[in-house]
Amino acid sequence: MSRTARTRWRLGLTATALVTAVAAVPAPAHAEDVTDYAITVAPSARGATIDDTMYGVFFEDINRAADGGLYAELVQNRSFEYSTADNGSYTPLTSWKVDGTAEVVNDAGRLNERNRNYLSLGAGSSVTNAGYNTGVHVDRGKKYDFSVWARAGSGSTLTVTLKDAAGPLADARRVAVRGGWAKYTATFTASRTSSTGRLAVASSGAAALDMVSLFPRDTYKRQSNGLRKDLAEKIEALNPAFVRFPGGCLVNTGSMQDYSEASGWQRKRSYQWKDTIGPVEERATNANFWGYNQSYGLGYYEYFRFAEDIGAMPLPVVPALVTGCGQNRATDDEALLRRHIQDTLDLIEFANGPATSPWGRKRAEMGHPKPFRLTHIGVGNEENLPAEFFARFQKFRAAIEAKYPDITVVSNSGPDDTGTVFDSLWKMNREANVAMVDEHYYNSPQWFLQNNDRYDSYDRGGPKVFLGEYASQGNAFKNALAEAAFMTGLERNADVVKLASYAPLLANEDYVQWRPDLIWFNNRTSWNSANYEVQKLFMTNVGDRVVPSTATGTPNVSGPITGAVGLSTWATSAAYDDVRVTAADGTSLLSEDFSGDASRWTHNGTGSWSIRDGAYVQSDEAAENTMVTAGDPAWHDYDLHVKATKKSGKEGFLVAFGVKDTGNYYWWNLGGWNNTQSAVERATDGGKSTLISKAGSIETGRAYDIDIKVRGRQVTLYLDGREWGSFTDDKPAEPFRQVVTEDARTGDLIVKVVNAQSAAARTAIDLGGAKVASRARVTTLAADPDAVNSETHAPVTPVTSTFSRVAGEFTYTFPANSVTFLRIKQR
Repeated sequence: MSRTARTRWRLGLTATALVTAVAAVPAPAHAEDVTDYAITVAPSARGATIDDTMYGVFFEDINRAADGGLYAELVQNRSFEYSTADNGSYTPLTSWKVDGTAEVVNDAGRLNERNRNYLSLGAGSSVTNAGYNTGVHVDRGKKYDFSVWARAGSGSTLTVTLKDAAGPLADARRVAVRGGWAKYTATFTASRTSSTGRLAVASSGAAALDMVSLFPRDTYKRQSNGLRKDLAEKIEALNPAFVRFPGGCLVNTGSMQDYSEASGWQRKRSYQWKDTIGPVEERATNANFWGYNQSYGLGYYEYFRFAEDIGAMPLPVVPALVTGCGQNRATDDEALLRRHIQDTLDLIEFANGPATSPWGRKRAEMGHPKPFRLTHIGVGNEENLPAEFFARFQKFRAAIEAKYPDITVVSNSGPDDTGTVFDSLWKMNREANVAMVDEHYYNSPQWFLQNNDRYDSYDRGGPKVFLGEYASQGNAFKNALAEAAFMTGLERNADVVKLASYAPLLANEDYVQWRPDLIWFNNRTSWNSANYEVQKLFMTNVGDRVVPSTATGTPNVSGPITGAVGLSTWATSAAYDDVRVTAADGTSLLSEDFSGDASRWTHNGTGSWSIRDGAYVQSDEAAENTMVTAGDPAWHDYDLHVKATKKSGKEGFLVAFGVKDTGNYYWWNLGGWNNTQSAVERATDGGKSTLISKAGSIETGRAYDIDIKVRGRQVTLYLDGREWGSFTDDKPAEPFRQVVTEDARTGDLIVKVVNAQSAAARTAIDLGGAKVASRARVTTLAADPDAVNSETHAPVTPVTSTFSRVAGEFTYTFPANSVTFLRIKQR
């Protein structure tokens, strides 16, 4: 796939036409804050058809997105299954406080084989649950449904209370328990609003408890075992065309093995759909890849149901028996592979089979006799072993297509937007005529502004693209602006890019493993990020076809790569020596053999650097990004030499050049990603993007000679005297982007313009002879580029207005740092 920049779509009006067009609008007070542009629309030209599935959402249980998030359960660790085997800080009583005597038991008296732990509560004792975030949240006047599975041989009365530090939040409820395991229920009506509530269960006599649960009655669509209403409604408001689930890294990480009577439940098991259906009390609890437990109360049935409720296509992803996300293992167990392939066929039957089929019957028993109309299924996620993944993918694909030829089987291209894994997988996918390939990338805002043309040169006859995960690295408006600019390129290439979803979707502010995220929340409320507002604007104004348009570009002014040099490590101890920086004319800029001190190096705060045996050593194996820097930020056109030796740890070396400050630099990351890849990354305002990457690892104890030659914007890299790779970083970051689409239902032309710069864009718009109404409905997002939405403040909020001077040719001034949609009626 060629990534050559193409500018054929940019075309300016003549200077005379531009002057004539802009004369209709008075110049603003500060003319220097305005840049002139022109957009020309060709309404009779043929543009790409935009499928109804263009934009969707991707849900992964990361950042407590499920338990404590979208899944409305208010009790944490409700079945006492937390374990130190899953998280070193966990015990079976995590989130519980005992008053009296209580013991977590795992014996033959358990509730069932998958719900193995239960609580033995002594007479006169109680347990209290702390919920999530600051506690259990309740709203005055709302109802909350309590349930518990309990047994008491001689009979016992459970007293259940909701309270906070100020006192009761509802009238207490009493439940009489007698005999073997049974489910007991009660309902509370909250007398006050509180976000610090606690649920307490006291027993008059000895009793066993399991599955202690509290749900708001007012879940999304008031469904039992339902979803948190505000979060579900925010997702629904995006009008997503599909829901990709359940991940992500948690799909293809962990053990692939089965549950067995001998070993008990396999913890840290990969996500397998059959674990997540059926009665909730019979579902497993599993260790999440992201460091916490997931109850599987939100399982495959609930995902399918939610997709149906919001009118979206379900798009599940199953493991391909090759682990990803830094684990990089492939199973050779053919029997296990066959079982997972059969599980995938069973999944399709669960979704689409008649209620008389074995798995269709299970769906019907759960309350949904009609099929869920599954049409797409993903196999694998971000595998970094291309040959191993694709061999297994082909077996899944053959089995699925043989039995279900109408199902689109989606492959992927690994974890990056470029590099040897990406190129290898795309080659395999093309040669095998795969229908659709899932691409993932998280890059800096600058990368998104530079790569609007990414899909212009993709093969129109090759596999279609599912952009399953993408985001600029941040939740400020400048990140959302860059994403919006990139999305105009996705729409322009809608004949290649068929599906796209921002990721991740949800983040609980007190349990964050990954940033950025689309929707933020705590236990009491939720709020839209700036990125959400951009996604919503595009997702609710898609259109049915692209109307070809051209626009003038912004002049690109770019000098040579400038900056100091740096050394760093990531979860690794390493020694650096013989650092030399030499100007292009041979002048020595820096020569450091560390025979004295390190006074010329600035330590930026993390890691433990010291001179040992004539080398500069970073010895903290746990520290990440320990960069030290030396030299002048104005340096350019130089050669950097470093001798580096890995002493211990997970990764290799980070040698930086072009260092302007802690957020703006380049580095050669040798042995990154758990020592599986090497890449050159560029950091811009703290966000990173990959410029070149290759598979490879670094040996411990071996000294490597690293040389980096910087000339203008061309960089060549050498490892042990051999050229490793080169790149030229000269692509412009275009801040002014546009796309025009047509809504077949309304006949509207939708002119979508992104102006990601500090100057307003005074723009002459030529609609190419289209007959249009004089008034347009305008939706604008405009804010300071560093603005971030929060729980209490939303500076990035859409503003709607009317523009009444639309004509075949007219002028519109797009505000600085803005996304603007003009919906123009055609006559």
